[in-house]
Amino acid sequence: MTDRITEQQAAKVAHLARLDITPDELERWTPQLEGVLEHFADIDALDLSGVEPMTQPYPLVNVLRDDVVRPGLDRAEVLAAAPAAEDGRFRVPPILGGDM
Repeated sequence: MTDRITEQQAAKVAHLARLDITPDELERWTPQLEGVLEHFADIDALDLSGVEPMTQPYPLVNVLRDDVVRPGLDRAEVLAAAPAAEDGRFRVPPILGGDM
């Protein structure tokens, strides 16, 4: 069994995880976090010396479709629908000041 954790330690974990929890939530969350840590301690106690490490329990399969060239949108038609176009490209406001 792991050492008991304090609400201050649980609050620090919540802060590091960027969780904004109320004092009531912290009171409920502290024993739950302690239970998780106890479970990890149970796992750490297992003798896994005969178990071969693995990175993926299931074989990875590429589910993407083949990369096939297909006709796209007509450039002139798309640019005609844009608020502003210039020299075959979209015209956008400058990022660092200046007028369009």
